[in-house]
Amino acid sequence: MASERATLTISDPEGEREIDLSSPNKVIWPDPSTGSGNGITKAELAEYFQIVAEPFLNANGNRPVSLERFRAGIGGESFFSKNPPKGTPDFVDAVMVTYNSGRKHPQIVLNRPSAIIWAVQMNTIVFHPWASLQADTDNPIELRIDLDPQPGTDFADAVIAAHGLREVLREAELEPFIKTSGNRGLHVFCPIEPTHEFLDVRHAVIAAGRELERRMPKQVTMNWWKEERGERIFIDFNQANRDRTMAGAYSPRALPAATVSTPVNWDELDGLDPTVFTVRSIPARLADVGDPWADMQKSPGRIDTLLSWWERDVDNGLGELSFPPEFPKMPGEPPRVQPSKRVAENWDAEGNRVEG
Repeated sequence: MASERATLTISDPEGEREIDLSSPNKVIWPDPSTGSGNGITKAELAEYFQIVAEPFLNANGNRPVSLERFRAGIGGESFFSKNPPKGTPDFVDAVMVTYNSGRKHPQIVLNRPSAIIWAVQMNTIVFHPWASLQADTDNPIELRIDLDPQPGTDFADAVIAAHGLREVLREAELEPFIKTSGNRGLHVFCPIEPTHEFLDVRHAVIAAGRELERRMPKQVTMNWWKEERGERIFIDFNQANRDRTMAGAYSPRALPAATVSTPVNWDELDGLDPTVFTVRSIPARLADVGDPWADMQKSPGRIDTLLSWWERDVDNGLGELSFPPEFPKMPGEPPRVQPSKRVAENWDAEGNRVEG
């Protein structure tokens, strides 16, 4: 009979700690194409995180994180844990954060290997870290840009856009790092000094995206509304908002092949097949090539140049862009209705609906 519980010994900075893992033989990924016909179990996922704990914490630790949990594996429904749930052990940290609505509550922080394994025990598959640290949750230490392939485009198109974006960001005196999303896209991160709050960083991202769009109008788009994007790579500027996150580095994805969001070197991009990075392949990759993001935070840049581009664009008539629908209405934001359904006389200059 399958074991109902296993006890794992985890090495933390404070010493060894034992973590109980319930249902270790529960299958998380039923049939991943990862070199074996066997499904990936909860115990194998815990083993993966023990191996990758150092680079995972380097990229995702010491900051608020949302846990995407799946009680029945990837085939079941998921839900998010932001607040530490009842019974959270004392080796799992938390920090008080403020959301866009002004609401405040504590959010989980993972600062040691045992905390990651606790999250696995809680059936977490995908980890969504904030761009800011526990010590200062209001000011990001990363500028993040999500390159999202639209229908008719693919990963290879995202690679072309990423190379162009790298040039733009370097001209802005930032050093970009890149990872696969674990799905079809790419995530570009730049380490930055925590001197500006989220809205400023969002504006810096918009400025970079607009500059790339000017240079590659047939390949990329900043259009928020899907009906206007066409067959181009969408530069998702809204991932720079407070409390908007993407899968963290070395986080698995809840996809059939058990793919992982994986940091890569820029010279690996051309011809890369992102599906080769999986829960079963990443440990060997780390042993062979190391962590391309190991030194990412050693020389953070500043967003001053991008903010000067933002101000230049504002002076030239380009202003704020749409926010996600769950956000409060923001100053200068365009109407929150897709263009094909918009009737000009029903909206005022501030983007508010006028009742007829």
